[in-house]
Amino acid sequence: MESVDWESLNRRAWDERAPLHAASPDYHVAKFLADPTYISPVVAFDAPLLGPLTNLRCAHLQCHIGTDTLSLARRGAASVTGLDFSGASLAEADKLAAATASSGGARLRFVRASVYHALDVLDGGAFDLVFTGIGALCWIPDCRRWAAVVAGLLRPGGGRLFMREGHPSLWALDDAERERLVVRYPYFERGRGPPAAVGRRRRDFENATTAEFNHGLGEIVQALLDEGLRVTGLTEHQSVPWDALPGQMEEIGGGEYALKSERWRLPLTYTLQAVKE
Repeated sequence: MESVDWESLNRRAWDERAPLHAASPDYHVAKFLADPTYISPVVAFDAPLLGPLTNLRCAHLQCHIGTDTLSLARRGAASVTGLDFSGASLAEADKLAAATASSGGARLRFVRASVYHALDVLDGGAFDLVFTGIGALCWIPDCRRWAAVVAGLLRPGGGRLFMREGHPSLWALDDAERERLVVRYPYFERGRGPPAAVGRRRRDFENATTAEFNHGLGEIVQALLDEGLRVTGLTEHQSVPWDALPGQMEEIGGGEYALKSERWRLPLTYTLQAVKE
């Protein structure tokens, strides 16, 4: 476990999944092509807290195939730069941008790099908004390095981080358990130790094994504070945009899933906002 090359392992997995996701109804590519006003369910959920994006320069970290990136452009951003380490994911993102050039795609740019190396390929201090979509932090081992990247990308004087992410309480649960909420994985980050989970999400893929990492909510907030950012909002939610605990969840509309009963037992996601002053 200690010697797992998490980045190569995960990159191979996402390279394989990218064209399948682009063809899957779960990512709604056909809707983006058919409707020039369509935005992803993820960004639609974020919209009330995200607010207007008119004329903002945005960076979208770990953007995958670019559906949320395009959604940010369609909500008025002046430019959106998507960054991801998967070349296959960015190939799909480029196709989407080209096919939607007249409805937001022309304002997109995609750059290939690990999130930890974003400052090697993007201009520091240049972005009004850094957006991290849901299901991103669990693929990287050190939230302090991530926070340093976010702080480096944001412009001084009000540049803002916006992220909705899976709650560490959710990531700690055994998603193979169909009837009970059972803690199986670490809640806290494990530093230089092994990943929280290797091979947790097995499907019919050649590259079925992935490495995932959890980060405690306090660890994430403190990492941002240590980089000089001011936290302006932290909201926990009782829903998540996928069937995270099969057998225990139900779809509640808008692409969101919640526990079938006693939803107050567990936060499933959170929205965190911070500014660089």
